[in-house]
Amino acid sequence: LVNRDDFKTIDFSRWKLALGGGMAVQKAVADKWKAVTGIPIIEAYGLTEASPGVAINPLDITAYSGSIGLPISNTDIEIRDDEGNQVAIGQPGELWIKGPQVMQGYWQRPQDTAKTIDARGFLETGDIAVMDEKGWFKLVDRKKDLIVVSGFNVYPNEIEEVVAHHAKVLEVACIGVASEKTGEALKLFVVKKDASLTREELIAYCRQELTAYKVPKDIEFRDELPKSNVGKILRRELREEAQQA
Repeated sequence: LVNRDDFKTIDFSRWKLALGGGMAVQKAVADKWKAVTGIPIIEAYGLTEASPGVAINPLDITAYSGSIGLPISNTDIEIRDDEGNQVAIGQPGELWIKGPQVMQGYWQRPQDTAKTIDARGFLETGDIAVMDEKGWFKLVDRKKDLIVVSGFNVYPNEIEEVVAHHAKVLEVACIGVASEKTGEALKLFVVKKDASLTREELIAYCRQELTAYKVPKDIEFRDELPKSNVGKILRRELREEAQQA
């Protein structure tokens, strides 16, 4: 929307609230949104299995916070490692939730339910998050989207966040592809905002902003990226394409 000229002509003076969800809101997107509409994106988080609210920022914030805020009423959140132990404040781990909005189970799929909801009633979300010292939560990425480069964990959201700030980039998606040298390597799919953008220019920019193992080695320019019917970029489709290539 913010890249459409006609959207910028709308009178936003009576607009009260804008929520962001479905995927982590990039700061570059949030900044453009506020510049056009005059109101911040209030990031929220939920999923179908939690019908669907889990956490949200206070509705009176005046600027993008970069987090999904605080748990909604009567909702407990735990951040766990792969062994099921709660991690320390500031450390990433998988988000588990418990509350009255969590489903009882998948319809007639008891085995899937048992894999997703533990004995204490906590739901496994598949999302990686961090809690700060004030109890605010920040999404890191989807657990299944984690890329391991030479033994180092790389989350695509971080790479996409950096690349999205480049003035000549309209949209970006990052995935992991097989690499004989590093196990996995980073590949970018980019829609240009400026036709003059080159692979070399973008890699040089990434080298300035990211540590060496987080710099993408492969960049593919596209006219558009695959999206869901609500506009969420589908990394899964890009991974499937790369595996078949």
